[in-house]
Amino acid sequence: MSTTTLNSQIATFASGCFWGTEHIFLKHYPPSEKKGIIKTTVGYTGGKADATSPSYKLVCSGTTEHAESVKIEFDPRVVSYADLVDPLQEFFYRTHDPTTLNRQGGDIGTQYRSAIFTHDAEQEAIAKRVTEDVQAKHYTPIGKKIVTQIVPAGQWWDAEDYHQLYLYKNPDGYQCPTHRLHW
Repeated sequence: MSTTTLNSQIATFASGCFWGTEHIFLKHYPPSEKKGIIKTTVGYTGGKADATSPSYKLVCSGTTEHAESVKIEFDPRVVSYADLVDPLQEFFYRTHDPTTLNRQGGDIGTQYRSAIFTHDAEQEAIAKRVTEDVQAKHYTPIGKKIVTQIVPAGQWWDAEDYHQLYLYKNPDGYQCPTHRLHW
């Protein structure tokens, strides 16, 4: 798995506006409580190969096809990758609506798609297994289909500084209503 510091690993998720995605992960896995998340960074990934060094404005135009994403550095001795998407907790899927294509709530565009960007074969297998389990348990019974992309992680660009920890710096800032625990 991708590493950044000794013993840490990386998970990358997109589930709408990156402010809310980052906020809900940190709310439930606060680094100060040593629940496994070491650090988060919001940024852009999953776009066109020739769209390098994208800005927020450019990503929001839809021309780059990047997703607003959160890169999570975590300590697998405390919280495993599976725990972040695990079928017992189903955390990633509980925090947004994975059945809406290229949107979360009122936020519409490819940058708001639901995606799991995997860093190795183990993450891919876990993501696919959990997606199948969540589909069968929560969405097939109500006639909905998960549209989350599960794709290899590619080039990453950090978002501008003012986006990092945005909802902690701006507690009254916009948060998509889908960023909550759904079950």
